[in-house]
Amino acid sequence: MTPPSPQLPTALIHHPYKPPPGFEAVPPAIHRASTVIFPNVAALRARDWRHKTGYTYGLHGTPTTFLLEERIASLEGGQYCTLVPSGLAAVVLVGMALLKSGDELLIPDNAYGPNKAFASGELAAWGVTHQYYDPINPADLAAKLSPRTRLVWLEAPGSITLEFPDLPALCAAVKAHADSHPQGIVTALDNTWGAGIAFNAFDLGADISAHALTKYPSGGADVLMGSIVTRNEALHHLIHFCHMRVGYGVAGNDAELVLRGLNTIALRYAAQDTATRSVATWMQGQAQVAAVLHPALPGSPGHEIFKRDCTAAACLFSVVFKPEFTQMQIDRFCDSLQLFKLGYSWAGPMSLCAPYDVPSLRTTPWAYPGGLVRFSVGLEAVADLQADLAQALLKMNQGDALQ
Repeated sequence: MTPPSPQLPTALIHHPYKPPPGFEAVPPAIHRASTVIFPNVAALRARDWRHKTGYTYGLHGTPTTFLLEERIASLEGGQYCTLVPSGLAAVVLVGMALLKSGDELLIPDNAYGPNKAFASGELAAWGVTHQYYDPINPADLAAKLSPRTRLVWLEAPGSITLEFPDLPALCAAVKAHADSHPQGIVTALDNTWGAGIAFNAFDLGADISAHALTKYPSGGADVLMGSIVTRNEALHHLIHFCHMRVGYGVAGNDAELVLRGLNTIALRYAAQDTATRSVATWMQGQAQVAAVLHPALPGSPGHEIFKRDCTAAACLFSVVFKPEFTQMQIDRFCDSLQLFKLGYSWAGPMSLCAPYDVPSLRTTPWAYPGGLVRFSVGLEAVADLQADLAQALLKMNQGDALQ
């Protein structure tokens, strides 16, 4: 007896057509899924999500996310990659995967602010202590290592103030102490600035590279995502299994945007590097400026280390104004900019700026008495950006006359 034909709603959901194989195109296919279909019960029971040899559920990976993980691992010179919903999520997942009550975490004093906030908030509540160290002084890091130290964060260059540390020396200090440590000590680098292009984090000694794919890999200021890359399979499994337990996942559409952005990352990084050096050098000559902080500029903290270890620089520089300029005048300068928009993040097509109160972000004294503004150079013409800065500096000089 022939079974009855299914009704239209059923026929549409269970339609038998499958497109022919062999389709090739420039962009990869994008897979969006929560549920994954198994051909039979044996396959359902046998699939292994832990080693990415099959598909079990969308949260554990699709062909699209596996492809992106492989490309990010290649970009950074690593072997294993885990994707997370943001750069901050990458920082948090490393801490959750590696630390337990009684452990201690060491963080550079110039680290990304939310990393420090996570340590003083959630990690402290979970019984994990932390200390800050001077990233320009490897001896200070070495002196603070203890039998309780389990994780050391690195950042190159420092957040906002852009000091470039001696990563090999810092990693060597950790490894020398880790030899006698019962569990070992892991070094994790926030490598968002380097982006896998300026230097190889693993060749300089890091065990883990955390990356805000929101920045250069995306390039469009339109997606949030992060990654954790390592060459160590045991470390990867600690992170990967914790990733499963906390339920982190990334959307197929977001993965598509980052895959598209990766095609041009080297070109954008180089173009923004060149433009940033030009704009930063121009700012050095302005009468209102006390210092320009950019690792590629002579005199900027860590410049000689940058020259030794890096082949390129990202799109960030910071300006310290002379102390006679008030915060009100610095804010007026920022408000007067037309092309540099006020906003956080960086590495997108549009130039950005934001003022920072550096002393409130540090536990150690800040070297400069003047106010600071961080700039991110986008893809606009350098001459237009310089003209924008020039007109804003004129308004800054007018002081209270504009009020």
